[in-house]
Amino acid sequence: MEIQLNDPDLSRDPITGYGRAREQAPIATLVAPGFGPMWAVTRHAEARAMLADPRFALGEDSFQHLDVPAHCRPYLSTMQHKNGDEHARLRRLVTPEFSARRAAEFRPAIERIVDTLLDELARAADPDGTVDLLRHFATPLPMEIICELVGIPAGDRPQWRTYGKAIAAGHGSAFITAIPAIIEGAQAAVEKKLSRLHTTGDLTEAERVTFVWHLVLAGQTPTNLIANAIPVLLDHPDQLAAFRAGRAPGTVDELIRWCGPQLLAIPRHATEDAELAGELIKKGEPVTALLAAANRDPRAFAEPERFDVHRTPNNHLGFAHGPHFCLGAPLARTQTEVALTALFDRYPALVLAEEGPTRIPDPATWRLPELRVKLSQ
Repeated sequence: MEIQLNDPDLSRDPITGYGRAREQAPIATLVAPGFGPMWAVTRHAEARAMLADPRFALGEDSFQHLDVPAHCRPYLSTMQHKNGDEHARLRRLVTPEFSARRAAEFRPAIERIVDTLLDELARAADPDGTVDLLRHFATPLPMEIICELVGIPAGDRPQWRTYGKAIAAGHGSAFITAIPAIIEGAQAAVEKKLSRLHTTGDLTEAERVTFVWHLVLAGQTPTNLIANAIPVLLDHPDQLAAFRAGRAPGTVDELIRWCGPQLLAIPRHATEDAELAGELIKKGEPVTALLAAANRDPRAFAEPERFDVHRTPNNHLGFAHGPHFCLGAPLARTQTEVALTALFDRYPALVLAEEGPTRIPDPATWRLPELRVKLSQ
């Protein structure tokens, strides 16, 4: 079956559209004018298998075509674009710094950053307490945390927030301008040994700079996850109460399953002819996983259309699976949990300023253009 990515109904409600496709077939093709076709695995078991199958490899970086200075290009091909032994080597060297234990050790620094941003949020609010939570809290948070990890001087961090916003947008002139600025800032931090990453194994200086770019590129996910989470938690007050009382340690994972921003996995390419979900995928053909469909697959989750912060096990694919499982998953979980806990502790009466925030029509990313809330009733 074919899924038309330019279908307005799909853009407005991709979770329903992809779920309908899942129940029709385990694999489909994505098509749109000027795009595709691309194979898309719709069901959890098949998607999980594909993501772990070495016959489906991530391709080279997609930034080499951009108009960026030549000296930046060597740093654009990150670990995310490596496969096999080279990927395994790089991942082995940096994994210790991104373990659950290291994320827990870093938690006090995250809490300080969150508290500072909440102070700024209050100052940015209108006299009636209305403020855009996406702009003033969820968007700057990941970049502030990356700056702390990398060792970016405090005076440079406001500019790095601007870079983070541009990178999160994923396109445009600001995106192009941000790339060399980030790389040059990373070079300075690495040269001055400011970064926590300086002690990371046997990475060369060039590999450390590349890894900073990787962190910036991949580390913006909590922005949209936090923004998506607020309306969901407010719409499920019993679940929010359990989270706030500390009775639901799996809340963040359920939020990722339920409203994670990535609707599609990063495409892989078949390295040889291979059968997948009953279809022959020819060498070189692109394949993705419909995460939004797989994460609500009734074959893998009991009552998948129920938001349940107590769900266990919760084998969602929001962080992918296999050798390219998200390296920063423990850090993303921690900063999301800290951010949501602190926000509702400081503003327990927080409500949406408008019902049903309008989402950006997008079949690939579940996100909001803004999230206006009232900090108190």
